[in-house]
Amino acid sequence: MLEQPYLDLLQKIMDEGHFKGDRTGTGTYSLFGAQMRFDLSEGFPQLTTKKVPFGLIKSELLWFLHGDTNIRFLLQHKNHIWDEWAFKKWVESDEYHGPDMTDFGRRSLKDADFAAAYQAEKKAFDERILIDDAFDAKYGDLGLVYGSQWRAWKTTTGDTIDQLGDVIAEIKRNPDSRRLIVSAWNPEDVPTMALPPCHTLYQFYVNDGKISLQLYQRSGDMFLGVPFNISSYALLLSMVARETGLEVGEFIHTLGDAHIYSNHLEQVREQLSRTPGEAPKLWLNPDKTKLEDFEMRDIKLQGYDPQPAIKAPVAV
Repeated sequence: MLEQPYLDLLQKIMDEGHFKGDRTGTGTYSLFGAQMRFDLSEGFPQLTTKKVPFGLIKSELLWFLHGDTNIRFLLQHKNHIWDEWAFKKWVESDEYHGPDMTDFGRRSLKDADFAAAYQAEKKAFDERILIDDAFDAKYGDLGLVYGSQWRAWKTTTGDTIDQLGDVIAEIKRNPDSRRLIVSAWNPEDVPTMALPPCHTLYQFYVNDGKISLQLYQRSGDMFLGVPFNISSYALLLSMVARETGLEVGEFIHTLGDAHIYSNHLEQVREQLSRTPGEAPKLWLNPDKTKLEDFEMRDIKLQGYDPQPAIKAPVAV
């Protein structure tokens, strides 16, 4: 089954992982230097042992590919993955006069009244982002996140580099190049980022008419985050293959610190007890060839029949 490398790594971490402290205070079981390989000629590696919301994956990737750093596009597609960072900027500003949201992440997990107030304030914030252009421009933009680094890397001379666009052009011109690399890890920007990039660098490789992609991810939340990353980069590879006229090869996922949070152990056991199903197929609109031209309706999964979602708390 196509998702077996992921399940095998989950089991390996459960069996051999080292217990480590972490920035959230939750604790993890961790292995360093893990790798998974997925042959996309066999299907699309969307997990079937639990439901993973593909709509969130494709809207986030399109957001990156357009070089967008403002959450309005995500909110328009009911994607709230990045809300927290923008909302935090708002509630910490001098213009905010609502309930105290200090340390909102951890407090919301412990105090039901605070959690309710937080959700109400965040809902109002999201609604205002969607209708108030000036407010959106000031508080909806997240700055130098993935879309910016991929499509408009800022240089010391004040110019910008479209890393992904340049790499696609090089694939067409010189497919044997060993420099087909896009980096999101910009050391100058890391200290000012709310969360330094977890997926830091990816590289393409062309051989025998097929294109493969390897991702290096410095830190991977194996239960909640990594399933999204697998699907997102498999989708990216498929779209780049379309633009360059190549067949899809392998997605290779290399992780630095691959970890399972200590409060996800029961959920992982539940997932490992399930039998994987047949991998779905990815459909891309045959009329679209360039990354920038794709819209949500141009990307679909066919034959995706997952088992139910498994809920787990987010470590903050």
